[in-house]
Parts: sequence; C-alpha cells; structure tokens
Amino acid sequence: MPPPRNSSRMVVPSLKLQDLIEEIRGAKTQAQEREVIQKECAHIRASFRDGDPLHRHRQLAKLLYVHMLGYPAHFGQMECLKLIASPRFIDKRVGYLGAMLLLDERQDAHLLITNSIKNDLTQGIQAVQGLALCTLSCMGSAEMCRDLASEVEKLLLDASPYVRKKAVLTAVHMIRKVPELSDIFLPVCAKLLHERHHGVLLGTITMITELCERSPAALKHFRKVVPHLVQIFRTLVMTGYSTEHSISGVSDPFLQVQILRLLRILGRNHEESSENMNDLLAQVATNTDTSRNAGSAVLFETVLTIMDIRSAAGLRVLAVNILGRFLLNSDKNIRYVALTSLLQLVQSDHSAVQRHRPTVVECLREPDASLSRRALELSLALVNGSNVRAMTQELQSFLESCPLDLRADCASGILLAAERFAPSKRWHIDTILRVLTTAGAHVRDDAVANLTQLIGGAQELHAYSVRRLYSALAEDISQQPLVQVAAWCIGEYGDLLLEGSCEETEPLPVEEEEVLALLERVLQSHMSLPATRGYALTALMKLSTRLRGDNNRIRQVVSIYGSCLDVELQQRAVEFNTLFRKYDYMRAAILEKMPLVERGGPQDEGAKESKEAAQVLEAAPVPTEPQTSKLLDLLDLLDSTSGDARQPRPLDPSPEGTLIHLLDLPCAPPAPAPIPNLKVFEREGLQLNLSFVRPPGTPALLLITVTASNTSEGDVTRFICQAAVPKSFQLQLQAPSGDTVPAQGGLPMTQLLHILNPNKAPLRLKLRLTYNHFGQSVQEVFEVNNLPVETWQ
Repeated sequence: MPPPRNSSRMVVPSLKLQDLIEEIRGAKTQAQEREVIQKECAHIRASFRDGDPLHRHRQLAKLLYVHMLGYPAHFGQMECLKLIASPRFIDKRVGYLGAMLLLDERQDAHLLITNSIKNDLTQGIQAVQGLALCTLSCMGSAEMCRDLASEVEKLLLDASPYVRKKAVLTAVHMIRKVPELSDIFLPVCAKLLHERHHGVLLGTITMITELCERSPAALKHFRKVVPHLVQIFRTLVMTGYSTEHSISGVSDPFLQVQILRLLRILGRNHEESSENMNDLLAQVATNTDTSRNAGSAVLFETVLTIMDIRSAAGLRVLAVNILGRFLLNSDKNIRYVALTSLLQLVQSDHSAVQRHRPTVVECLREPDASLSRRALELSLALVNGSNVRAMTQELQSFLESCPLDLRADCASGILLAAERFAPSKRWHIDTILRVLTTAGAHVRDDAVANLTQLIGGAQELHAYSVRRLYSALAEDISQQPLVQVAAWCIGEYGDLLLEGSCEETEPLPVEEEEVLALLERVLQSHMSLPATRGYALTALMKLSTRLRGDNNRIRQVVSIYGSCLDVELQQRAVEFNTLFRKYDYMRAAILEKMPLVERGGPQDEGAKESKEAAQVLEAAPVPTEPQTSKLLDLLDLLDSTSGDARQPRPLDPSPEGTLIHLLDLPCAPPAPAPIPNLKVFEREGLQLNLSFVRPPGTPALLLITVTASNTSEGDVTRFICQAAVPKSFQLQLQAPSGDTVPAQGGLPMTQLLHILNPNKAPLRLKLRLTYNHFGQSVQEVFEVNNLPVETWQ
C-alpha cells in the first residue's frame, strides 16, 4: 500500500463559491460576515501555497467575490498571472477577470502579463482573443499599449466580427492612453466605415472621433469622408441596420448620436463639411419623433451639431425652436437640458432665444431647485433695454417666493440688469428699493453705496426718494441695507421730508418727533448692525441742522452712545458731542449735504486720479497700438487740464518745506522706465503674454494688454479670457479683438484691461481661460502673483 500523504500537505477543505455567497448573505452582523470571510481567505491562502492547479480558478473566483465586497485580495495577483498562462480556457477566463479587477498601472505586476496577452492574441481562438482584448482595453498601461499596438492593428481586419469589435474598442483605449499611436490606426478606419455589423461600426465611429479630437492631421483626413458618414446616417434613418437595435421606434439611437457627435467635430469651423451635412440635419430635426427619450436624445444631439458647425441661419433658428419645445416637455431632465443649451446660445443667437422668453419665465416657478436656478440664469441673460420693465417685474415676483439659496443670485441679477438697462432714474430707484425691501439681507455689499450714489445724483428725485424710504423704513427695520440707505437719505434730505412738497407721491404729513423716534428705534433695535447704528447716529446729527425744533433730544441720544461698547459708535458720539459743546458755530457748515462723489473714487488726491481714470475708462478704445498712443495723449490732455485748475498749496515756512517747494518747480519729468512684459501661460502651443503701461497723468491706472498667440497646428476657438482682482481694486475689461487665435503663429488676439489701484496696493490678478483646441474644451484658472513691482508702486 502507498504511504499516506502527510496531513500537513493536504489541502484544507473549503466552501464552494455558491455556498460562500449564501453564508455571507446569511450573516446577521458585520462581525459574523468578517469572521466568515477571514476564515475562507485563510483556506484560499492555504490552497494557493499548496499549489492545487485543478482548483486554483475556483479559489480565485471566491477571492474575486470577496474583493467585490471591499475586503483586501491583493495576495491573489500572482495567481491571476498563473491562470492567464494556463492552456485551459476555464483558467484563462477567471485569470483575465482577476487581472481586470486586481491589477492596474500602479502595480508593476501588470507588466508581467504582456507576453501572455500577446500569445493569446496570435493563437487564433476567438474566445481567448476576446478575453485578452477586454483585459488590455480595461487595464492596459502606456507601455503595454506600445508593445501590443501592432497585434491589435492586425485584429482590426480579422474575419470574425466579434474579434473586430473587441479590437476596435481596444484601439480606442490605446489612442486615449498613447495619442502618438494614432497614425497606426488611421489607415484601417476607412475600411471599417463600410462595416454592416452594428458593434464594429459604432466602435469605428468612436475611434474616428477620438482620432479627430487628438490629431489635426486626422481631422483634416476624415473631413473627406463626411459625405459617406451622411450616407450612413441616411440609411440608418430610412431602413436601419437591424430591428434588434431599435429603441422605442428610433433606429439605433446610440449609433445616430455617435455619428452626430463626429459630424459636429468635422464640421466645426469648416464651411464645405458643414454644407454637406446641412440637409441631413434639417431632415433629422424635422422628422425625429420626440415622444420617447430615445428620439429626444437624437434630436438634442442634432441641435448641438447645428449650433456648433457653420450651419445656415434658418437651421439655427430651427434648432433654437426645438429647444423651446423641449421646455414644454413633461420630463424635468429634458427641460433642464434645454435651459442649459439655451443659456449657451443666448450670446450668439439672442433674438432667436428671445422668442421663448415667456416659456423660460414660466420655468422660474418650477419646484425643482436645479430647474429654477437654470431658468433664473437664462432669464437674467435675456434682459435687454426693450424688455427690462417686464422682465424685472417677473424677476421681482419670483424674488418674493424663491428659495433662500436663490435669493442672492436673483437680487444681484436684478440690480445689475437695472444698472445696465434702466429707462429712467426714478424707475431705477424704485426697482432697487423693491429689491431691498424684499431681499435686503441677500444683496451685494455695494448695493447701499450704489443706491446712495444714484439718489445723490438725481436732484429732482430727492424729495421722492426720501419719502419712499421713510415709508419703507416705518414698515420694516429688519432689512439692514434698506435701513442704512433710508437713514442716510433722511439725514441728507430730512428737510424735504418735512416740507411735504413732493408732487410725485401722495401727501404724507410727517412730524419732526416721528422722524427722530424712528431713528431712535433703529438705534435701539437688536436687529441693527453696528454699521446701521452708525448710519442712524449720523442721520440724527445731520437732522440737528435741518430741523427747526430744539436739538436737546438729539444731544441726549448722542451723549448716550458716548459710552457705547462699540468703538466706532463711541468715537462718533464723542466727536458729535464735542461738536455740540465746543464748535457749535461750525456745526451747520460741517454737516452740510454731501457733495456728489465720483463712484469708487478715493478722497483727497486720489479723487482727482479716479475721476481722470473714469473718463479714460469711458473713452477707452479696443486695444491696438495706435489707439494706445491716442489714449496716452488723452491722458496727457487730462493731466494738463487738471494741472491748470489746481489751486496752489500754502507755503510751508520750515526749511524742509522750502526744499520741497524748490523741488516742485516746473521741470520736465523724467520718462518712466518701461515695465517688462510677462509670460503667464503656455500649453500645447497657446501662449499668453501681458504687457503693461502706466499713464503718467494717472499713476493709479494700469493698462494691461493681454496677447494670446498660437504656434500649434490647430486654431484655438471660442477663446474667452476673464480676470478678477481684489475688492480694493477696480477692473474693467475691454472687448477682445476676436475669439479665435489662428494656428501656426497667425495674427495674435489682444484684449485690454484697465485696473484702478488708488491705494497703490500690491497687485494680484486671477485669470480664467476658456477655449477649444484640437476638438477639446479646455478651462484653466490660475493666479498671477509675480507681476512686476512697477505695476503698482
């Protein structure tokens, strides 16, 4: 009899895969589940150590299930390699599945299966070739793709459609992973376009799309096959390849969508290709059934293609009308897609989108937050000079009932629209007051300053404004921006409030005691911010020169705040008390009405610079070299004019003052040193440079010329440059010279930025670039912190 085997070498019996699944699912607690899995993993490790070749695939299958539950299974990686190298198909199947789940580019072990995949690709067994191709397309690294590209290229023309389909998908992965392999797969694509097999044709269209997005040469090559693609699409729409790929009566919508995406890339910025596909797009846009999602998907992709190529004007209007019909669809997803698309088109096809304004406004009342937000963005984009009254009324109605997370955006949008398109100052004031009354806590920080500036500049509306604000303040003191503006206006024009001579409002008898009581109520309210109390205290002090009665009540209120815990209020109260006691004869002159201040201008010497800079900003042309020199001439004129009107300063009797005045004698100022240019961005041939000019007459103003050049082989289209600066600066962007940066060193695109820096603080600039290059949409956001010191000192 043969001697018994050593028990230590015997394989420990373990559960079958089905039994393991049942036991894990039967565990009542997570601790029981961990116990079952730990016990079974110990059996699997023992089996791997003992080297049981017949049952290795079963053990690995159980380990893969454990891995799918989230438990560690890295010790099975080498077993995957052994199974892939096995001649048995059952072992290869589990081994390749394990490789796709357990291996990736981060482990060096994945390179060990390259030779096994190469052998399996060349042995001619379809099932094994399919497994190898699936694994390669799932986890193939750049090194594996380079080593196996020639084998995949051969399989693209294999006799079996099954293998060809897998090979095409693997080629797509290789192109995405290693773009320089595009030249290998370029010649075979033309042959694959004549395929009748659905899977192979769909994969081929996807591969051509990837090639065109990554290679300008491929894009130029495949523009020749646009007529053939159009013919494929017509055949697909008329007859279809097979009924098994039809969904809801639409013939193969996945293939239709993929062909439309490819046509969109091929027709972009190319007149001839766009002309070839115009008739087809019109036919699809007119005849596609949208009662089901499949038809809506095809129609939406058609709309995107129409808007992205150089299509006829009538076709673009048809596309916008289709999106308008989408807004009436009961499906929320389709309505959201339509709103998003219309928002992208509102700049290029504003009049066509305007036709659907009532439907867009209706979408504001959607209970879905994402829909109402997108409808709000589109509604604000549709506001112009002709519809500002109607649109503002609709937006204000929406503001009263909109969710809290949309109030800030809605209020800011209404204020911006009113500032840009206000038909009259009174309408502008009424609009801002209604926004402050409805959502005062959600407006921007500069809303108070803007409204006070507006009221101060409209002398004929002072009485009207102070009465409106007084009435609003008497009804509600919780909206802090409204209270601040009302307090300022009552302090400045309180005498007009008491006169009651405003013809534009109903007679409103107001007594002095009522006005003072209202301001005292604001001061005592727990809802008032320290800044609001400061406005109210200043208003009371100003009323001391505008009211005809006794000022004892005002003096008592002011004296109370002389011991306030808030330092700002305490300082104001102490200064006001001093003004009452020691300088009462100067009080009327000091508390005169505020003169109209230039918006955003600092005081003293900076005010003059801001005024000149504002005039320059109003008259600044599009950035070109001759216009820049004219701009500098304009600044010189402004400087000389202001210099003639400047009052001489009183002489300082000190020796130091005498020396300073000697230095102030008229002399030719030295020419400022040129500021060096700065390269701030470079990617794939696109380069962005900044050049700087500081006009001598307004040193607080900096002119920055942004120059975008392109040395690559493909045009950069839809180029948009946006900039942001800290709040202490003022920024204005002029219109760019274009939105396309031509390839191969063509005429660069320029854009002029005006930055006003009254405090001469260190300049920080944040840029956001959005453009299309080689068929890809790119967005870059970066901060420029290395600006030359000469730009701000």
